[in-house]
Amino acid sequence: MKLSGNTVLITGGGAGIGLAFAERFVKAGSKVIVCGRRESKLQEAKEQMPELITRVCDVTDESERLSLFDWVTHHYPEVNVLVNNAGIQQRMNVLKAEVKEDWNYYSKEMTANMHAPIHLAMLFSQYFAENTDAAIINVSSGLAFTPMAIAPIYSATKAGIHSFTMSLRMQLSHTGVKVIEVAPPAVNTDLGGVGLHTFGEPVDAFADGIFEGLEEGKEEIGYGTSEKALRMSRDDIDTTVASMYSKMKRSIE
Repeated sequence: MKLSGNTVLITGGGAGIGLAFAERFVKAGSKVIVCGRRESKLQEAKEQMPELITRVCDVTDESERLSLFDWVTHHYPEVNVLVNNAGIQQRMNVLKAEVKEDWNYYSKEMTANMHAPIHLAMLFSQYFAENTDAAIINVSSGLAFTPMAIAPIYSATKAGIHSFTMSLRMQLSHTGVKVIEVAPPAVNTDLGGVGLHTFGEPVDAFADGIFEGLEEGKEEIGYGTSEKALRMSRDDIDTTVASMYSKMKRSIE
């Protein structure tokens, strides 16, 4: 896809992967709108990049998603790229989860990672349908293919986004809307909590690799371990999942 001359909406764009993507779209010559739950993070992002347009939005709230869509399409009718990046990762032991007392804690993760991006993708699919040069970029995860058993809801929701993205790509194949899946490996961000992913890929190196894939016109883009996960055999998946769980299960015991 072309990286310049776009008007791009990025959810969860105030920090981490979303902010790194915003920086690269801006440098390429695109207008970028970022949204997020925390106004303070959006302000920090804007101080770093004054060109950014910011909007406070909690994508787990259906009414806020609709308001975001209406606001963007009204004020920036030329919008032609949606990046569904916002997400939540929670690690937990199923046997110790307080399912009766606090189901909202777990359902919010499902809403952020799956309901919200599917809703926004469907809204913008209809808006983009007549555009000859538009794109929807869904950020899934390498864990969509090799689930991390200590983050079962996150892994399941990302698998759902992978499946939805494949279906969306088929349905929009006769339009000018490109449907792209970005599947990150572990990246050194604050996803799930500060310090949990310090072992992950550096954000800038990861983002550079993804943007190379975008320029090359790839429809599924991984990086490092997630690039391998995209094409793993079932036997390799089973071995990888078991190995990860063996190394990490103590953190939820």
